[in-house]
Amino acid sequence: MADALELDALWAEFHRVVNMTSQELAAWLRVNDASEESVAPPEHAGAPTGEHVLAILQKRRIDLTEDDLDVMYEVVDTVTAETGPEREPKQASEAEETRRRHRLMTLGHDPTRPLA
Repeated sequence: MADALELDALWAEFHRVVNMTSQELAAWLRVNDASEESVAPPEHAGAPTGEHVLAILQKRRIDLTEDDLDVMYEVVDTVTAETGPEREPKQASEAEETRRRHRLMTLGHDPTRPLA
């Protein structure tokens, strides 16, 4: 298990990048699962990760497991890579941007909202 300072930092960063409420994420996952495009390639396990993020949002910090911490690190790394200033600006089609937004929203991050 991570030490207390590392856990505090991870908890804060996870809740900074996950800018959707648990209710919003649950609704998004239901809508996304019902869409025609909900079948993702195996390497993009969005729905299971999204469900895990939802479970983490409903936990207290002291109840986190090692699996929870792994998912939290993964979400922070993914959202940071997709939204950070080091992300290479490129002209993406509207369809590509929609897919990117949907992928991030499956992790609990709505890129149309500013980070805290």
